[in-house]
Amino acid sequence: MTTSVADIVRIGPVIPVLAFESAEQGEGVSRALHAGGVKVLEITLRTAAGLAAIERAARLAPDIVVGVGTLTSPRQCAMAKKAGARFGVSPGLTRDLHQAAQDEGLPLLPGVMTPSDILLALELGYEIVKFFPAQQAGGVPMLKALHGPFPGLKFCPTGGINVDNAPSFLALPNVVCVGGSWLTPQAAVAAQDWAQITRLAGAASALARATK
Repeated sequence: MTTSVADIVRIGPVIPVLAFESAEQGEGVSRALHAGGVKVLEITLRTAAGLAAIERAARLAPDIVVGVGTLTSPRQCAMAKKAGARFGVSPGLTRDLHQAAQDEGLPLLPGVMTPSDILLALELGYEIVKFFPAQQAGGVPMLKALHGPFPGLKFCPTGGINVDNAPSFLALPNVVCVGGSWLTPQAAVAAQDWAQITRLAGAASALARATK
């Protein structure tokens, strides 16, 4: 089953960016997030457990949409799709990565930071991109500035987003959702405090977005 990026980013206002030390840890966190109403997960390949965690999370519930994050090479697209990923997220964009995602039928949310990055994304047909690293690249003022020359492009800012600044990003007309790791504090994950993660997920799911 293929779901478009346009559909995925509108499921909820926050896509948690996740990195797990084990598949078991990933399953516990994913269950807790889903219980709080978060149905879209980005499980990154920053750890060796990434693919196994994707495989487990993808089977947790029929309405969960698991994506693979930190895609940096074409070969990872096939591996992630086989594990059950429904979409991919990359920190940047190359033509080879784009083609590999296309070949695998893996909808891609590519990372951009500069106008030149955006021009490549537009040339390849993308209408929604990840703005990364969001805070370090200029944050809300930068996204406001990019809205002028690129009025039709939508963004999912990720990097430095937290519970305090997320509302200011979500209020922008060119932001459809945000990515962040604040839903899964390290202490809560280590203590297996699933109730806290579920509470944070519930609060994140209730964040308001501008009418797009």
